[in-house]
Amino acid sequence: MNRRTFHLQTAAALGLWCASAPSHAQTFSLAGLSNADASQGLTAALQQGALAAVGLLGRPDGFMGNPQVRIPLPGFLADASKFLRALGQGRQIEELEVAMNRAAEAAVPLAKDLLVNAVKTLSVTDARNILTGGPTSVTAFFAERTRAPLSERFLPVVKGATDKVGLAEKYNRVAGKAAGMGLANKEDATIERYVTRKSLDGLYFVIGEEEKKIRQNPAGAASAIVRKVFGALK
Repeated sequence: MNRRTFHLQTAAALGLWCASAPSHAQTFSLAGLSNADASQGLTAALQQGALAAVGLLGRPDGFMGNPQVRIPLPGFLADASKFLRALGQGRQIEELEVAMNRAAEAAVPLAKDLLVNAVKTLSVTDARNILTGGPTSVTAFFAERTRAPLSERFLPVVKGATDKVGLAEKYNRVAGKAAGMGLANKEDATIERYVTRKSLDGLYFVIGEEEKKIRQNPAGAASAIVRKVFGALK
């Protein structure tokens, strides 16, 4: 099935759903849209939010300079940081924290094509859930479709950046043993896995923030079709 055929079918199904859904103000607003507009507007909004998030995070200080997504030291290393600084290892602590965040900034641009391609997998059910599913339904859609493949894509980039910091190797030795004994989260057993997880958390968080902006202020959206569709949901 080609993309045009899929979107036409999705749009038609959206129109049927809007016509048959329970009667309330939002349903009537959606039903007033043409099928093509509903499909095009949703697709444009998905891409707009994803690309905006990649642009914001995949640059110098995208993570490091944003307190909402800045990646902190992991687990017990964060707890021990004051002690380590007192022992004269403050510089190593800072190097590791910078390396983690720079690694995330370098990895995020690799998400662009997977996020855009995820839009092409949009089903009728996905479209319905996104349009009426709450303020972070786009975020949930992208996380479900892209977290696993993006983890694989981010991991070597993050590892290449953090391997250069001596403290990362020390953390990996201790955390690996702790995870093996059930004393630490296996997802955080290595610094690269921890940073990969936090990078994705930050990416989906910012996609969610972009989604909220579109929903709260459709008039400010870059695309006219996005303004039209999400304006109907207000």
